[in-house]
Amino acid sequence: QRILRLAEMCRRLETEEEKVLPFYPSSLAEWEQQNARRALEQTPSEPLALALQDYVGLERFWKRFNKAKLEEKALEKARAGLANRNKKLRGLLQQYLTGTTINQKV
Repeated sequence: QRILRLAEMCRRLETEEEKVLPFYPSSLAEWEQQNARRALEQTPSEPLALALQDYVGLERFWKRFNKAKLEEKALEKARAGLANRNKKLRGLLQQYLTGTTINQKV
């Protein structure tokens, strides 16, 4: 139920481009895509592969979920970098202000 609720929330938050073009561009080469298509056309013989066919509908959800997690991690990394930069700039400002108060006393 939680996954279905998250899928509904994702659907509401989709951009127009994602609604029109629900597929993400592939990073595979053409020959790799052809090999993948051939592998998908074969009927699976293993029990796990047969069970996974029941969950093909969630593939789109997991792609979006993974994309959101990657973006979240990238934002966390960027935020940490900005926090470090802010700390350095505050230190430099403090040094500057300390220097100006000493010069005024002289």
